[in-house]
Amino acid sequence: MTSPDEREPAQPKASRAFTTFAGKVAKWAGHPLAFALGAAIVVGWAISGPFFGYSETWQLVINTGTTIVTFLMVFLIQNSQNRDGAAIQAKLDELIRASAAQNRYIGIESLTEEELDELRQRCETRAKAECLEDVRAAADEAEARARDRAREAAERAG
Repeated sequence: MTSPDEREPAQPKASRAFTTFAGKVAKWAGHPLAFALGAAIVVGWAISGPFFGYSETWQLVINTGTTIVTFLMVFLIQNSQNRDGAAIQAKLDELIRASAAQNRYIGIESLTEEELDELRQRCETRAKAECLEDVRAAADEAEARARDRAREAAERAG
């Protein structure tokens, strides 16, 4: 049995530390308490307005704070999204590889939008054709059953 270190490519310690940090922050930021804390800060800031005479400095505090938090969170959440997307893609690729699905779909995430649109269109056309084939087969089957019943009825009558 291989250890986790043997299965995964070596990753620099700084990268691993950032990945761990980004994951924890993204998870915490999605927690209801994080929202409550943010809302409480905004309410506290709004309540403090009269004490500071609604000055430009008072407004600058919330604008600067929210800008900095938003700027940093974009990078942390994007890192988590990238990792999640890559993990999901790897899982889908393995399911395709291990199943009867067509292996040519492995790695299509690197195609251009136009290529993906063309591929989606081909898949949709193929699905419609298969549906039509299923309908035709069902109709042929129903027709054959009806002929058999008619033959049986004719034999009983005759």
